[in-house]
Amino acid sequence: MTNPSLNQQLIQFIQRAPTPFHATAEMKQRLSAAGFEELREGDRWQTQADGRYFVIRNGSSLVAFTPGNAQLSDSGLRMLGAHTDSPCLHVKPEPQMLVEGYYQLGVSVYGGALLNPWFDRDLSIAGRISYRNREQQLANVLLDFGQAVAIIPSLAIHLDRDVNESRSINKQQHLPPVLMRAADETPQPFRELLLEQARRQHPDLGIEAVLDFELAFYDCQPPALIGLKQEFIAGARLDNLLSCFVGLQALIDSGADQASLLVCTDHEEVGSTSASGADGPFLKSVLERICPDREALARCADRSWLISADNAHGVHPNYLDKYDPGHGPRLNQGPVIKTNTNQRYATNSETAAMFRDLCERAGVPVQSFVVRSDMACGSTIGPITAGNIGVRTLDVGVPTFAMHSIRELAGAADTEHLYTAVKAFFARS
Repeated sequence: MTNPSLNQQLIQFIQRAPTPFHATAEMKQRLSAAGFEELREGDRWQTQADGRYFVIRNGSSLVAFTPGNAQLSDSGLRMLGAHTDSPCLHVKPEPQMLVEGYYQLGVSVYGGALLNPWFDRDLSIAGRISYRNREQQLANVLLDFGQAVAIIPSLAIHLDRDVNESRSINKQQHLPPVLMRAADETPQPFRELLLEQARRQHPDLGIEAVLDFELAFYDCQPPALIGLKQEFIAGARLDNLLSCFVGLQALIDSGADQASLLVCTDHEEVGSTSASGADGPFLKSVLERICPDREALARCADRSWLISADNAHGVHPNYLDKYDPGHGPRLNQGPVIKTNTNQRYATNSETAAMFRDLCERAGVPVQSFVVRSDMACGSTIGPITAGNIGVRTLDVGVPTFAMHSIRELAGAADTEHLYTAVKAFFARS
């Protein structure tokens, strides 16, 4: 069931999305090309039943929707939620350091990153800068160095003989990447380097000064199909750009008859509490504008369903003791329904039954996951969104190895499995 074309589109999507800002910009480009109209939160909205729309907040979160032919209070919405952010290393506000003649940047760890794989990788820098132009106006623009400009070298084993038995990483001391040799005793301000780069990438903007930035390091190695039979897809940020891509493509390919909505928010990896996060007002604000009557909105929520799509833990053949017996999802065996008694996932019997029935009708295999009873469970935007808007919700995801690593692994066939299920969900009456 592997679809090479779909996976190649996913690979291209991830390559173009090194940060949440770039992911949102890429989704905007694809939606616009498919005939979706951009709405702006500061404008008055006038939507049509057969229209296709999207709105962006903070440049890092997006809601796209089709109102459908029926009244939302009667039909409800078929919604899919995902997140645009991934664990990584953010550049600090005043990051420049000069140590033994090496120009380095201080970094903060964003989210629950698996840190060991970040060492000895070819790293680049991307994100958003805020600048002042020659007309003394303030504006934002995306920046991507686009090539390897840094590395975090490991300490040689000769100087740490116990490294393979116990390696402890000090986030402050051991993670600053090395960018270049510098002869001056005073390190060049990082904003000066950014200004040079920004002027090269955006010569027409008249950038006078870089005032601030939100930048992160990322791995230059592109995603790839791997394995003797090309059964796996390896790459950075599969959690959760795979879900963003699948939801986006399914919405684009779906008809406008049934009211459908895709919400991709930022800051999930750090709790979702922000103006552009799932625990903020973004989605609720959009729903209130497309269904402005309070009574009608309550009826719409009661008739709606939400799939929270976020990668699941695939059973690792080398660490079987970390999984609950009977709940070890396998790569390429279909999406995973994630359940947690303590509501770390939003799935209940009603929403799980809906998804199982939908997948059975669509010919998509389904798996189940619960964490071991003696281990803590992660969470998703599912419980947050369900708690904020009162919609029936379930958590699903593609099984994945090395979640939160700089390079993760998923099954190539599962891209198609999830796409088929989500497209059927958007068409479900």
